[in-house]
Amino acid sequence: QVQLVESGGGLVQPGGSLRLSCAASGSIFSMNVMGWYRQAQGKERDLVTTMSTGGMTNYADSVKGRFTISRDDAKNTVYLQMNSLKPEDTAVYYCYFWSDFRTFWGQGTQVTVSS
Repeated sequence: QVQLVESGGGLVQPGGSLRLSCAASGSIFSMNVMGWYRQAQGKERDLVTTMSTGGMTNYADSVKGRFTISRDDAKNTVYLQMNSLKPEDTAVYYCYFWSDFRTFWGQGTQVTVSS
């Protein structure tokens, strides 16, 4: 099993920034993919971004140029730097972990972009 603990959500004004963190613990294989999905109220959970241990990244078109994913493998932690936030970025953000054909999710952290 893998446990994921997220932090860093909150309320921010349009144009502002937030940084999310997700720390993984448990049975972590060296080859894995970590990242973030989000789910707005009444909508499906969608990809935001992922990053593999090899450094390959994948971003949703809606966040390219505004969001940046990074990871610290020594700490088994993935980060999401979100800049130029828009009201449509409002959602619950879920940490994602994939390894050895297993998928794990964090509990979610609320990000609200509003004036």
